[in-house]
Amino acid sequence: MQVERVMAVAVSVNNVAQTLCTQDGESTKRVVDQQHSPPAVDLLAGPVPPMQFPDFESSRRSATPGFPEQDASSVHVTKRHRKLLKTSPVMHPSNNSSSSSSTANSLPPDVLSRSSRIQQARQKLMKEICAKYKSSISRTVTPNDVSHIYVENKYKLLYCEVPKAGCSNWKRILIVLAGKAADTQSLKHDAVHYGNHLNTLTSYNRQDIMQRLKSYTKIAFVREPLERLVSAYRDKLESPNTYYHSLFGKPIIAKYRANASKEALSSGNGVTFPEFVQYLLDVHRPVGMDIHWEPANQLCNPCLLDYQFIGKFENMEEEANFLLRQMGAPSNLTMPTSKDRNPESERTTKELTQKYFSQVSAWERQRLYDFYYMDYLMFNYSKPFKDLY
Repeated sequence: MQVERVMAVAVSVNNVAQTLCTQDGESTKRVVDQQHSPPAVDLLAGPVPPMQFPDFESSRRSATPGFPEQDASSVHVTKRHRKLLKTSPVMHPSNNSSSSSSTANSLPPDVLSRSSRIQQARQKLMKEICAKYKSSISRTVTPNDVSHIYVENKYKLLYCEVPKAGCSNWKRILIVLAGKAADTQSLKHDAVHYGNHLNTLTSYNRQDIMQRLKSYTKIAFVREPLERLVSAYRDKLESPNTYYHSLFGKPIIAKYRANASKEALSSGNGVTFPEFVQYLLDVHRPVGMDIHWEPANQLCNPCLLDYQFIGKFENMEEEANFLLRQMGAPSNLTMPTSKDRNPESERTTKELTQKYFSQVSAWERQRLYDFYYMDYLMFNYSKPFKDLY
């Protein structure tokens, strides 16, 4: 039975169709109906349909009360997998700052030691999961694989964007590092996302792409998957957002709401969380996927690219500042803590996430957990609900 499940997963992933993603204000040509998506370029390019990631193993992690990262010391790597693990390049402080060594050493020794151990454990686990489930993946890097990676040339940094995991503030950091702004506080939301201050890796030719992938420090920050999903729903569909209400709200209401009013159909306003969940779990979605709720492992392709740093949104300030000091960033540059959009609204927390998921059935919660299961595995998050298998 176990072999059949894993084989079923492999077959389903090989048949995944690639879909494009959207951001606020981007052209609608980036959103496509899944039925008309081009064939997948590689195993990680497209979203994994729901119900295609059931039990990989006879037992999963035990449920925990909240969303914390599991004990890194409990990660087990077999001798066979250890032989498959590819050692990541060492992250070196940038030579652009003469004070790089002193700024790194200014961190408390316990913070340095703890942060280093955490990074080693995360990379080891991620590589174990990749070796176990993605060992046959092609090593050819395509433009689609790096389409969400931003480049900062001065400090030789590649940042993979995972929306709703601190990406706006990380873009602010990159803009300041590049010398295009004096501080992060002066950069408003629209300037950050639409000011053309940053280049993605796809703006370079193939030779330059490969050179940067080889020599630059690659980083990504992730977030508990279902909490990130709730945050995306609240920001794009629950709060005022003309672009998302028109592009996603209208077709979602039209397909999943019985006796929808003319006003709702024409505006796309008021999509409920259960309707959003129905859309996400539908293999025949009326509109394609979006970067804000696409699984992080599909955005960043960690099984194809060797990330030197995997950070967690849940501990953003400490981990981001540790990274900045290690790379030799100016000592006065720290991670902003302000809420980027809808600053007056309540932050999406574990408790708020559970409140939203109380609106859907246990079956739907299970399917969403299955949908994001590879993120839970790779990034070492505990089960968010006790009744999940």
